[in-house]
Amino acid sequence: MSTDERWPPFRVLCVDDNHDVADSAVLLLRLVGFDATACYDGRTALDLNQSYRPSVCLIDLHMPGMDGDELATHLRASPGWRPLLLVAVTAMGDELSRTRTGAVFDLHLVKPVDPASLVGVVDRLFRAASRLEQRD
Repeated sequence: MSTDERWPPFRVLCVDDNHDVADSAVLLLRLVGFDATACYDGRTALDLNQSYRPSVCLIDLHMPGMDGDELATHLRASPGWRPLLLVAVTAMGDELSRTRTGAVFDLHLVKPVDPASLVGVVDRLFRAASRLEQRD
């Protein structure tokens, strides 16, 4: 994976009220060279969206206060920075849940997410974003 400086920063925001889950994903992504940060609620994620400007948001669906669906809807409607991709990360893997998340999210990952799969998804998104940037 190349983090060629010609590309704008590719950042990953991991949003999960379970601190261990969010922090573990961040640690894994940083170990392989990605710029990643964690937060633990929807309101903080909305604030970080403007200051951190993530390219990808990995979002837990079941969080107190603002759930993942509501957060994704706010991110999509944001008048400022909009992440390239929103990824639902949830324990719900049934077809109804996948259909529901498909209305707002780009991808749906089922917990527990295999570490290699998580890195693979983020790497593919990074490569796709790099190709898009290269065209501009």
